[in-house]
Amino acid sequence: MVSDRSLEVLRAIIGDYVETREPVGSKRLVERHRFGVSAATIRNDMAALEEAELIAAPHTSSGRIPTDKGYRVFVDRLAGVRPMSVVQRRAIEEFLEGSTDPEELVVQALRTLAQLTNSVAIGRLPSLLSSSIHRLELVSLSDRRILTVLITDTGRVEQRIVEVEHEVTEEVLLRLRHHCNELLVGSTLQSAVGRLDEVTEPFEGEDEVLAAGIVTALVDQLHSQREDRLIITGAANLARTEGDFSSILPVLEAMEEQVVLLRLVAELDLDAQDVAVSIGHENEDSSFEETSILASGYFADRGQGRLGILGPTRMDYQRNIAAVRAVARYLSRSFDDGAQ
Repeated sequence: MVSDRSLEVLRAIIGDYVETREPVGSKRLVERHRFGVSAATIRNDMAALEEAELIAAPHTSSGRIPTDKGYRVFVDRLAGVRPMSVVQRRAIEEFLEGSTDPEELVVQALRTLAQLTNSVAIGRLPSLLSSSIHRLELVSLSDRRILTVLITDTGRVEQRIVEVEHEVTEEVLLRLRHHCNELLVGSTLQSAVGRLDEVTEPFEGEDEVLAAGIVTALVDQLHSQREDRLIITGAANLARTEGDFSSILPVLEAMEEQVVLLRLVAELDLDAQDVAVSIGHENEDSSFEETSILASGYFADRGQGRLGILGPTRMDYQRNIAAVRAVARYLSRSFDDGAQ
């Protein structure tokens, strides 16, 4: 158990290290911070922090840097809540204004978050399976090419181009569109998958082949919404904040495997807090052991998505936690306003 003053020393070490990227020594702490005690006392506090594995020496020197455990103590006990500035709040509002497409709204929110935190912003789009079909459009692009447009009750629009074997007449296309809408409108996307076989029933011969081709495309279109999708923006921020490209490369390669990152974000426990934080070696995948992931939830399309950031463990946790929380809340509010 370290003393309250030692924890204040830990806070100072983390603040200085985040700012300078250099190991922090007792002399610097005495010069920059008013602890009201001698340098020898500060050295004793640093020794207690090191014994508790909250700080460590990166090499043989008098300077110390925070450990993952030290950052965890800081986040859980010392960070506090730093309110967003008026300028930051206005920037969030401006970025989210005017966008009505749900996916574009999430992308805009992530771009804002990446700029506010100078980190990689990551967002999970919730599955659409709980949404209902509002309308299905079939548009002839040429004799044998059809555009299928699926519109949900939450405003999401999904499009596919279908190549068919036989020439499509406008009469058949109108019948098919009418039958699809009569059969599927009001159904959830999940239940609609099981009803698509009924689409071909009124058709015969070449028309049945055409309807079957459309059904195949619609099945693919609906199945593509079964899984949550991940959006990543601001990856260049890693290169700007980290000088050692050898440490960045494993992270960038791991980000290519979106399944891993999606799992890490999904498994963060948001039940006890509105912003969850996973630090360094707390991340199960070794590629992310020098990074921290901060995430929060937002509500959209009758489901919950997640957004957050990925950056070096040496980050400004107070500022970044506040930014993640604020953007998530603004995004939920934007979806709520759009649904009204």
